[in-house]
This record gives sequence, C-alpha cells and structure tokens, in this order.
Amino acid sequence: MSNELTRGRVDRTGEGQGARNGATAADGAADGASDRRTVLELDRVSKSFAGERVIDDLSLSVRDGEVLTLLGPSGCGKTTTLRLAAGLERPDDGVVRLNGEAVAGEGRFVAPEERGVGVVFQDFALFPHMTAAENVAFGLADADDAERDRRVDELLELVGLTDQAGSYPDELSGGQQQRVALARSLAPEPAVLLLDEPFSNLDVDLRVRMREEVRRIIKAAGVTAVSVTHDQEEALSISDRVAVVHDGRVEQVGAPEEVFQAPKSRFVAGFLGHASFVPGYVSGGAVETPLGDVPREQIHGLAPEYDRTDVDVLVRPDDVSASPVGVDDDGDGVVVARSYLGPTVLYEVELPSGGTVECMHNHDERVGLDEPVSLALEATHELAWFPRDQRPGGANAPGGGVDAGADADSSDGGGTGADAGPGTDETAAGAGAHPDE
Repeated sequence: MSNELTRGRVDRTGEGQGARNGATAADGAADGASDRRTVLELDRVSKSFAGERVIDDLSLSVRDGEVLTLLGPSGCGKTTTLRLAAGLERPDDGVVRLNGEAVAGEGRFVAPEERGVGVVFQDFALFPHMTAAENVAFGLADADDAERDRRVDELLELVGLTDQAGSYPDELSGGQQQRVALARSLAPEPAVLLLDEPFSNLDVDLRVRMREEVRRIIKAAGVTAVSVTHDQEEALSISDRVAVVHDGRVEQVGAPEEVFQAPKSRFVAGFLGHASFVPGYVSGGAVETPLGDVPREQIHGLAPEYDRTDVDVLVRPDDVSASPVGVDDDGDGVVVARSYLGPTVLYEVELPSGGTVECMHNHDERVGLDEPVSLALEATHELAWFPRDQRPGGANAPGGGVDAGADADSSDGGGTGADAGPGTDETAAGAGAHPDE
C-alpha cells in the first residue's frame, strides 16, 4: 500500500449535504457509481449472542470511495455489523471479504490488526499522554522517522490541526479530538474506514458542523468509509448510500433520496422521518383519498394489477397543509396534537376514519388544537404506496397512522413498481431488489 496520501483519487460524486441542501450524493450514485469495485462485502453473515440472533443472513457490499452509512434503531444490529467488518467479532455463518479476499469465513479469520481497517470509536479513544501529533503517528510504527513526520504533518494539515500538533487531548475541543482520531485512523491508509456513531458525543451545533468536515476529510483522503448511526438526518446528509438495518437485516440500501422518497417497507418509511399512511382506492386514472384524488401518474410505479384495490399512500408532513374551516363546516379532520419546533409547527390531524395525518406549517401560521380543518395535498413529486392488505394489523386496520417503529418487514413493498398481484405475500409494490443492489 502506498504511503502517499493519494489526493488524486478524490471522488467528488455526492459532495453535497444531503436532500435538505439540494445537490447530493444521489447525483453520483446515478453517474456510474455502481460500476466501482467492491472493497468490503458481507455475504449472508449471521451472528448470535447467548442464543439470540443479532445479525440474520445479512448481505451488503461497499464500493470503492463511497461513504455508506448503516442506519437503524438501537438494537437492530448495525454496530455488530461494523464489528464483524473490523474483525472484532467472528461471524457464526457467512463470509466477510476485503478487496475480494475472505477475512472471516471460508475457514479463515484474519485478526483486526492484519485487515488494514481503520476504526474511529464513539469516544475517539485518544491516548491522553500523547500529543495530537503523537496520536496520529501511533499507527506508523513501521515507517522511518522522516516518512512518519511527513505523513503526520500531511494529515494534520488535512484535518486543519497543524497548529495543535503539540496539544494533548484534554487541551482540545470535542471537534478537534474527533479530527485527531480521524487522522490517526487514516494514517496507515486503511482499505476501509469504519466510524461507530462518530458524532454522538458532540453537542448539536458542533455535530452538524463536524458532519460536513468529516465528509470533506474522507473524500479528500479518497478512502472508503462505513459509518453507523441511529440519527436519520446525519445518515442522509453525509452518505453516498444509506443501508437501513432492522432486526439484523438490511431492509433497503440506496442513495439518500431513494430510501427517503421510495422506501421499500413501512419500517423504512417510518424510520426515516414522520410518515402518514393515507388510505386510498385505485380507480382508473386516480387514487381516491381523504385528501382528494391523486393522479395515478403521481403514485410511483402503481401497476395495472392494483386497479380497483385499496392501497396506502405515504405522505410526509411537508406534503400536506391544513386550513381552518367555517363554523358550520366539519372539514376533513380535527387537529389532535400540535408540536412547536421553532421554525415550524407539526400538527397531527385525525381523520373521520380514525387514522391520522401529520402536516407541517411555518411557525407563524397558527391552527388551533381541537379545531376542524380542511386538508390539501401540496406534494408535486411522486408518492410511494403500499398494498392495504400488507398493512401491519391486517387489511381492516384503521387508515393513516404515524408509527415510526411499525414492525413491518421488507415484504411490505414500497411503491416502486409491481410484479406481484394484489393480495400476495411478495414485494407487491416492487421492492424486490436484493439489499445489496
């Protein structure tokens, strides 16, 4: 492996800051990113602790130069997946490969220190008795003095800490400590950089700034990176691709916009943000919903097999608006909850069917609690959908709902076109991609 920081390998695809800021990683994903070679592969990997299956037949590939984030709730298996990649745990079944060679499974197990993998831990794990420069140099024991000094200087410059080379960890801010930990992990030029909840110990404002800084450093170093987080905004903002993990399996992997706008399961839809599932009926060229008729072409991949069937349409709070109605007007629903969030206010509106829909307004637009309102669908983009008969709780469950933790598996489908007919147990809304694709 070269000892030179190969700045020429910098890949600028997806240098944006996620869907919230316009230009994003998905731009790169659509521009030949899938043709890159696979650096890290987990092939049908399983892991149990004390008889409990934590990772269940999980498969995932990480491409050269990309930042992929494992996103999921606590206990879903994402950190165990990272530890399996690092060699800190042995898989019970399956194979872990680095650059095409098995490092776990197939009768082999390569120790963590022999894998060429860098790890940045939650608490940064800096040596308190070493300066920033000495911490960075720790992984360069095989280099001569001149080469080690050159590499340390280069990395401190990359992370913007040249002036702090002689400072000890307790003399550095949280953000500076994180950058030292990152530089130390990059020093031996690992094949893959693994980051375990890298921003969890930082305050909110610093966390947002460091997301952008860490992504910049990783891209400038040209390294392949896998991050773990339960923070949806973090995952969407720093990643080229996001792998959503649930109950030890990858439910969906794709560009941030893809997993957010076209989720392949109800769990993914709910976990990535506020989700309301509005009941609808497919009738010719439209889907009839309590929010009004939605043109069929606006429902993503709604196949002919679903004509004259009940579906649930996924809407986000910014897709819907609520307006007060007159005294004698019952409206479309009643405001049953209101959350003031500073710049915005989140309203929950109960429909006559018993389901609920969330909508988000500017902070200066006030709608009263317990007030009847009319609802309007403002979305102009395509909307995801799910077959009604695959709703958790059965086909007769109430419409709507905002349960971000609904226990639904990937068979829910997610509004991406259909092969299976109504009423099947398959990925009826066309979710059928392998989680590694």
